[in-house]
Amino acid sequence: MTMGSVSPRRADTRRNNERILVAAAASLACSGEVSFNAIAKAAGVGVGTVYRHFPTHEALVLAVYRREVQHLLDVVPTLLRDRSPQEAFRVWTTDHLARYMMTKRGLVEALRATTSSHEDVAGKAYEAMAGAVSTLLAANVEAGTVRADLDPQTVLRGLSGLLYLDPGGDWRSQAEALTDLLWRGMAPRPE
Repeated sequence: MTMGSVSPRRADTRRNNERILVAAAASLACSGEVSFNAIAKAAGVGVGTVYRHFPTHEALVLAVYRREVQHLLDVVPTLLRDRSPQEAFRVWTTDHLARYMMTKRGLVEALRATTSSHEDVAGKAYEAMAGAVSTLLAANVEAGTVRADLDPQTVLRGLSGLLYLDPGGDWRSQAEALTDLLWRGMAPRPE
């Protein structure tokens, strides 16, 4: 037996958990509903597996919400490492934040339908996203592509229009148009 090895059962459990969360996020983005049977089918697992991982609708919705927010935070350093600051901001906004916002519409409804026994996930998520925006803005200020006086919360409020994207429509071009509009407003002003 080697140290640090992962048993096939544990690896399978992690894969099932991730597949369930992906299927639940897609379901919430499209319909705003949480059907354990539909999620199990989409994830390719039995409904019992879904209940073993997430015994209640609330547990599943909160896990999806946390996963989506964590992804938004985790991708920022990679984008800034692999791309220019301006491109990192644009990709984060159009590829990651836009997808999150489309999922969030369904999540908000599902969160409202759950009990209020959970902590302030929405408030914590907003603070975390403002932190991600702050990191992206700081890199762009350093690169000279945006003004230094920008407030990350104001920029995040400007990006809240992404909530109105239609997942079944041409959301990508709409997200790019909103990002372009906001970017022009963030550009350095001539002296």
